Formats: sequence, C-alpha cells, structure tokens
Amino acid sequence: MFLPKNEQLLATAYRAWQNAESLRTRRSRYKQYTYGEQWNDPVEDENGRMISEGELARRSGKRPMTNNLIRQLVKCVVGRFRNTINELDNTNQQLHKIYEQNNLNELDSRMLEEFLISGCAIQRINAGNNGNNVWIENVNPARFFVNDFKDPRGWDIELIGMLHDMSIAEVIMRFSCGDRAKAKALRQIYANKELSLGGDFFKAATNRCRVIEMWTLECDEMLLCHDRQNGEIFKTNLSNEAGINQENINRKKGNQQPIDYRWHIDSHWQCRYFAPDGTILDSFSSPYRHGSHPFVIKFYPLIDGEVHSFVEDVIDQQRYVNRLIVMIDHIMSTSAKGALLFPANQRHESTSWEQIATQWAKSDGIIPYNPSSGVPGPQQIAANNTNIGAFELLQLEMKLFEDVSGVSNALMGKNISATTGSVLYESQIKNATIALADIFETFNHFRSERDKKAFD
Repeated sequence: MFLPKNEQLLATAYRAWQNAESLRTRRSRYKQYTYGEQWNDPVEDENGRMISEGELARRSGKRPMTNNLIRQLVKCVVGRFRNTINELDNTNQQLHKIYEQNNLNELDSRMLEEFLISGCAIQRINAGNNGNNVWIENVNPARFFVNDFKDPRGWDIELIGMLHDMSIAEVIMRFSCGDRAKAKALRQIYANKELSLGGDFFKAATNRCRVIEMWTLECDEMLLCHDRQNGEIFKTNLSNEAGINQENINRKKGNQQPIDYRWHIDSHWQCRYFAPDGTILDSFSSPYRHGSHPFVIKFYPLIDGEVHSFVEDVIDQQRYVNRLIVMIDHIMSTSAKGALLFPANQRHESTSWEQIATQWAKSDGIIPYNPSSGVPGPQQIAANNTNIGAFELLQLEMKLFEDVSGVSNALMGKNISATTGSVLYESQIKNATIALADIFETFNHFRSERDKKAFD
C-alpha cells in the first residue's frame, strides 16, 4: 500500500516550521502595514490590559488615521524594477519560451513585492528534461519551511519543503497511482477528524486536505566502480558487490581487465509527501538533471541567519507619521473653540447650562442671556494651540522616511522642475537608485539562479 509511517521525520519538518514562527509573525505585521492596517499593534491600556493602538486612540477621543507611505514606497520600487528588467537573450529560445509560458516578468514583480515586505523570495520549479513543460510558481513564506541555514546562497540547506492544501479528488489523483485500494485508503486517512488538530502545520483550510512536501539531503553507502575494460566510472549499491566479484572472476578467466571498486558515500535529495498522520504518500529521489530540490530561495540579508526586510526599516517612521497626523487633527478639532466664561447671574431662566453648551458648540448657535449693567457678558478665552511645532516635526519625519528608505523624491518623480534637463534628471535617478542597488542585485541573483534551475 503506502510506505510505513515516519512520524520522526515529519517531526523534523515540524521543528523547522516552528523555528520560523518569528519570521512569519513579523511578515504578517509588515504586510498589514504595507496594505494600510497600521493601528493593530498591541499596547497596554491604563488598566494593564493589551489592546490595539487604534482602540487606545479611540478611547482617548482621537480618530485613528493612516497616511500610507509604505505602500507608495513599495509600488515605486516595484515600478522601477519593471522599468529596468533586463531583456531576455533571444538567442536562448528555450529560456524565452519558459518566460512566456509562465509570464515571469509579472510573477517576478509580485515576488519582488513579497521580497520587499518579508525579505523572502521563494519559487518552486517543476521542470522536465531540457526545460520542457516547466511550471514556475511563487511560494508563500507562510507555507514554507527550511532548516536553519547561514549561507546567503543556500548551499548549507539540508531540509526544505512546503505545505499544500488539496481537494480529496486531487490527493487521490496524485497519490493513488490508479490503484483503487490506495484511493480507498486515502479517503480513510483524510476522513480522520483528529487530523484537524495540531495547529497551522497540520491543519488545512476548510474542505481541503493538508499534504506536506519535504525534501531532505541524504547520504547512502555506495560502491564507486571503475571498469578498466571500457574506462567507465559508475556507482552502484552495496548489495551488488557479490555480483561484481563474480564478474571479475569470469573476466580473469578470459584475461580481461577487472572492475575496481571501493566503498563510497554518496549524497542525493529525497522527496517525500506526507499526510498529517505521518503516512508517506509518495517518496522518490530527485528526478531533475540538477539533482537537487525544486525550490529557489533568497532570504535578505541573512547575516547570522537573520532576515530583515526593506519594509522593516520604515515601520517606526510610518507609525510616528500616523501619530503626528492624529495629534494635529485632535489639536485642531479641540482648539476650534475656547472656553466660555458665562456669568451665572446672567443665565436666562429659559435656558439650561446644557443648552448653553450645545449652542456654543454650534457655529450659528444663539444663546439668550440677561445682561447686567457694568458687568461684561459671556466671553470666550481661546489660545492658538496648533503652533506647537507639530507641523515641523511631521515634515522632519517625512524627510526621515525618505532617508531611511533610500527612495528619494527623484526616484518617485516628485519635485522635478520644468527647467531640469533630461541629463540631470537621469543623473538624479541613477544616484537615487544606488541606495537600492543591493536589493535589486540580490533579487536579480535570485532570478538568475531560478533561470539556471528552470533550464537545467
């Protein structure tokens, strides 16, 4: 039927998944900030309870407002990438076909957006021989796991994989291999309600089946052989040693050159598909010519194995800009009218204090009162509370946002005078792009490695 369960190996994949919990949490926060949900960070209220920043602002009588600078920043960088995508070498017709079939310029633009938000670029390549029938897809970092690695090139990766959500029909189609008994067993596996337990790693979306794809770099004992008769060098299993010895005996009788061999350790990539209960649905060695796993990944910058995204750098500036805007709005709304000094002996008997307060809040309100000879009438005491440096601080934060991100006004097409010449403008753009050169070069290296693996 299926291979025996290997819960220990699946637990290794789960630990790799758990180790990336902090990365997934930060990615979720940065994604919220990028797409406008910027008041959800938890803070402590006056009673020591954790609430969102937006709720705390509302309790204080303020209206949470968002001036989303991050979204415009990301769009600007992606737009610059689209304008500078290198043209394909038309002499490589096979690679050109892969780009057209997968619409890679569009796919890579969305991948760059993910890279800016989370610092992670991950794609999966299903490739046939000589680049035929190549299918490339972006992989959501929330569904991806890998062992802790330190090499920016990923050369020390030994475990890698992703989570799939499939319909039961797709599971049967892919893993039953036309065997009716296997199809029945698959239905029984995924009918087990206990599979819904265990968190996001084991639990699929509603009415879907979780399948866990796991690739591991494994070592095997082999025989490294040299056939002196024809000069061939090959590897074979240890179990074939007796057959080689018998072949050498026969060759010796015929005065032929023997097969020399020695013990050897060989490494290869092994793929396994798991059901959440540890059942191995399928297992095979890498079928690709490159002999590796089908993933291409780039984590940025991966200093000491840490990931720090482009968006992460401007989160604090974005939060402070939002706070300043809310503060200025609150000051202006509360400073619209000053305090009213209303002599108590001048209040008209037909008007209550509540009615006076209501009328005073209106721009066209009428307040009746009894004037007293020699006594001033109701007076307003107002002070200009808006000029407290908030506007200057807001401008400073906007400038800091530009400096921290490295995306200048020239790159965003702002503050360009009609008298600015094209040469000067292009020079400004080139200088502004220098700050982003590391990100672009890192991402282009990712694309280059992807193209190699897709074509190989």
